[in-house]
Amino acid sequence: MNRKALFFDIDGTLVSFKTHVIPSSTVEALQEAHDHGTGVYIATGRPVGFINNLGQIKHLIDGWLTTNGAYCFIGDKVVCKHVFQKHDVDTVLDYCATHDVPAIVVGEHHIGAFNMKPEIVEVFGKGLGVGPDLLSPIEQVLEESVLQISPFVSPEQEAELMPLLESANSGRWTPSFADLTPGGVDKGTGLEAMAKALGISLADTIAFGDGGNDLALIRKAGIGIAMGNANQVLLDAADYITTSVDDDGVMNGLRHFGVIE
Repeated sequence: MNRKALFFDIDGTLVSFKTHVIPSSTVEALQEAHDHGTGVYIATGRPVGFINNLGQIKHLIDGWLTTNGAYCFIGDKVVCKHVFQKHDVDTVLDYCATHDVPAIVVGEHHIGAFNMKPEIVEVFGKGLGVGPDLLSPIEQVLEESVLQISPFVSPEQEAELMPLLESANSGRWTPSFADLTPGGVDKGTGLEAMAKALGISLADTIAFGDGGNDLALIRKAGIGIAMGNANQVLLDAADYITTSVDDDGVMNGLRHFGVIE
């Protein structure tokens, strides 16, 4: 089956949560797809400054859907950029201050921590391999346009916070925090923008994911593939369920649809 563009989530899809590296079978599969002329694209909740675990395949990547669709680019061309209203930034940070929870704030050029807590080091440092050295002073970040805020709120707190915002979207791929993006923005809208920029139909796309923030991506793609380690909501929504990231899931999914041999 000929598909012109492949879109991959990073954590739990390309990169194993167990080993924190890309399985060799995935590297091999992406190389083969790339050699056949198929586009390879990233679709991640990570902002650009936090993408530090793709060294094995960076030379194969043709474009980037980052920050859950808030910032997408191909080469030097910015495909889309969406920023928060100041009211919503202030409301989220006021909520975090009142409830004494931290948040990661992604500005247009810098990333910072609001109300820094050990949880940020635990989740981002140990879980995602993102250390405090990648963070800038929050005052500097808040001088910029804000693309994404990730408050460390529970699902119950998230449900309480969202109605207070004028225009925001929420996606969650971990129990630790929610990823908030400007209203109407998610990986699905990012995929639409990328396909339009590439001059291809959504029918010509295949997307792989494992988390809650991949739901719009999986639904929007021509073929949506859930990793075997995906959450149940994504498993139910997918067109196809492959094996887990640690069991050659990307290679098996691409083979199933004839993208590689």
